[in-house]
Amino acid sequence: MLKATLKSLLSRKLRLVLSGLAVVLGVMFVSGAFVLTDTMGRSFDSLFSSVYAGTDVAVTHQPKVAGGEIDGPQHTTNIPADVVDKVKAVPGVASVSAQAAADGARVIGKDGKVVTTFGPPRLGQNWTGTSDLLQLREGRGPNADDEIAVNVTTAKNAGLKVGDEVGVLTLQPKRTFKLVGIFGYSGDRDSLGGALEVAFTTPVAQELMLGEKNVYSSISVNTTPGVTHDEVRDRIATALGADYKVQTNAQLQAATTQDFKKGLGFFNNILIGFAGVALFVGTFLILNTFSIIVAQRTRELALMRALGGSRGQTLGSVLIEAVAIGLLASVFGLAAGIGVGALLAWVFGNVSGVTLASVGVPASAVISAFVVGLLVTVVAAVLPALRASRIPPIAALQEVATPDRPLTKLTVSGAIIGAAGGTLLGLGLAGKGSGSTTLMLILGGVLVTFVGVALLTPLLARPVVGLLGRLFSWSVPGKLGRLNSGRNPRRTAITAAALMVGLALITGVNVIVASVKQSLNAQADTQVTVDLIISGDGDQNGPATFDPAVMTSTAKNPGVASTASGYWEFGKIGDERGSVTAVPDAVAWADMFKIKAEQGTLRWTGKDQAIVDPVTAKERHLAVGQTVAMQFSRGDVHHVTIVGLYSKNDIMRGLVVSPDLIPDFRIQQPAWGFVKVSPGTSVDEVQRQVDTLLKDNPEVSVANRAQYVAAQSAQFDQLLTMIQVLLALAILIAVLGIVNTLALSVLERTRELGLLRAIGMRRAQTMRMVTVEAVVISVFGALLGLAVGAGMGAAVVRALKSDGITELAFPWSQMATYLVLAALVGVIAAVLPSIRAARVNVLRAIAHD
Repeated sequence: MLKATLKSLLSRKLRLVLSGLAVVLGVMFVSGAFVLTDTMGRSFDSLFSSVYAGTDVAVTHQPKVAGGEIDGPQHTTNIPADVVDKVKAVPGVASVSAQAAADGARVIGKDGKVVTTFGPPRLGQNWTGTSDLLQLREGRGPNADDEIAVNVTTAKNAGLKVGDEVGVLTLQPKRTFKLVGIFGYSGDRDSLGGALEVAFTTPVAQELMLGEKNVYSSISVNTTPGVTHDEVRDRIATALGADYKVQTNAQLQAATTQDFKKGLGFFNNILIGFAGVALFVGTFLILNTFSIIVAQRTRELALMRALGGSRGQTLGSVLIEAVAIGLLASVFGLAAGIGVGALLAWVFGNVSGVTLASVGVPASAVISAFVVGLLVTVVAAVLPALRASRIPPIAALQEVATPDRPLTKLTVSGAIIGAAGGTLLGLGLAGKGSGSTTLMLILGGVLVTFVGVALLTPLLARPVVGLLGRLFSWSVPGKLGRLNSGRNPRRTAITAAALMVGLALITGVNVIVASVKQSLNAQADTQVTVDLIISGDGDQNGPATFDPAVMTSTAKNPGVASTASGYWEFGKIGDERGSVTAVPDAVAWADMFKIKAEQGTLRWTGKDQAIVDPVTAKERHLAVGQTVAMQFSRGDVHHVTIVGLYSKNDIMRGLVVSPDLIPDFRIQQPAWGFVKVSPGTSVDEVQRQVDTLLKDNPEVSVANRAQYVAAQSAQFDQLLTMIQVLLALAILIAVLGIVNTLALSVLERTRELGLLRAIGMRRAQTMRMVTVEAVVISVFGALLGLAVGAGMGAAVVRALKSDGITELAFPWSQMATYLVLAALVGVIAAVLPSIRAARVNVLRAIAHD
């Protein structure tokens, strides 16, 4: 039985390749994700090993506001200068170096634009001289307060040379410095991990990067010989108290590397998520392939049963074939995954500037490749294998051994599973879970819903396919293609379901994006009276900011009716993290967004005051007259009184605080500026005037209402493009599924094709018949995907109504494009099978059994 199974497998090499390719693609992404994580992890280990090579013990202040992985940045609290002396006095301390460094020094290049990065920080720091690690390449270090040095990477990206006048944006507005030096690092490195670095004199670094004089961000300690790092760490911790974090070199390296690996882990999870989609789609392909094979081998398997083969042997025969395909697919998928992981690591290394470690293959990559490959293949083959084991020996004597079976059980199962999936999805969208539970409910609901819909598709296949086929029934090949596509509803449904999954996900995201964009436009028309908005994109530290003098000058323009500005800060509100907006003139701000007071007042009548919208008030359990503790990057805890509840607005929401709190914000510059133009005044003219005022603020720009909404919408288009590219893998596997089904179907109908050719059907007509069958199946799958995706997208939009997504929009043009592309996919998928069908030898085909 084993020999017969292996010979059967080797005799159908095309089936083997097509079936295994879906698993190869899925395994490739899974193993590639682990290879990427391992390679980049070891690269970060090497990077931070050299960064902290000259530090035995490090001292930092415990942050006043702890950041989260997603919900906000974390900025260290400044260390007073007298702490340096305390550390020096600790027994076992040989030398001390104090750093005044922080992310957020943005250099303006020769082109007048801010030099940006894709992840690495833009560090501003005090110049502490050269060392074994840091080396001057040109010039010298800064000695005067109007001098700076930059690393080689910054100089190259900004097009700078020693002697240039350079503009730098920090916590303060633009200041101009003279570039006196360019430095690099040992090992001929232009930077450490791609960071852009600017070195100031210590007083300037303290003022611009830390916002205070006579403070530092961290202290590096070298210990005396004979004393362990742990001993010195404990002594310093005792001397400074619980407000300070003291770490050894090893602890510092481990903690910093772990932070970077968490960020990389997010991308890793995205890759695994899309690999899961690919494998899920591939399951349909493998299930269909084995179902067709079992149907084609009915007489063969029945004959084996008649010769003494048991049900167990028959079951084992099909499963062995699945294991063989799974093993081969896992091997090739692992090899491809190593290549993909190495390629992605190379891209990361070039973008981030991190020197890559050698590409490694961790055990997790190998284990996941074989577990996933084998599991997916075997699970998909179980049902066909069980069906094969139930073939009676008498089937060997029958001419037609695979009669069509009723769809009742399948339909009932699909309805129950679909309802369960819809319930899970509804619970997740309604926020019934908490944290990761909500995400699991949503993902589980989507997965189970897809399974339910897939089980229901055979019920729809015959009538829908018949209706679609009539579009091609103007010729005999078209009529035959239509009849062939509806001949086996189960087969057609499973083939179409693979395409349905990919298109449903893309369509669902499209519906959400279209609804968000339409909601933004509707809200801009009905809830905003602002004519001009000043803003920028910002980075991981928060939104871009600009000089407050811009708003002062704008307000003096005779064509301006009123102005308002907003300052942003991330802090601790009560026991939770969150962001607040400080507004100097709350009345003018409220007028621009048609906001009114529902309770209390919108006027600032004193210090430490705040107003809040109803949704945020409910979420944070706040009420007018209540006091809430707020801690920001600087200063002490503020006990802020809620003085007003403002009307619900889909654009502006959250806690708005009085301007006296701004001095405790990390950046004391506005993040947003709003301008209302006087009636009869040209908005374009005022916009040009404001644009002139922003010449020293290259990170921000001024836009009218329509331009601002369009810019916000463009960000969603970029997200959509990225998702479409990643889901293209699922579409590719769906195409393979159609190719596989048609190829096996052509083999199954060899005699039939011979008879058709014998009675006069030409080769071109044969190819057209197979192409019609492929197009009908592909369009059927696309229609299912569009319907399911539109439904899911609409459900998500409905669930997000309270978050401001008030309009439901369907992207009809994109959906029509997907439908046309699906038809094209059918044509492409039919190329090889139709050629094979056209080349059938007539006499051999007629004699084929």
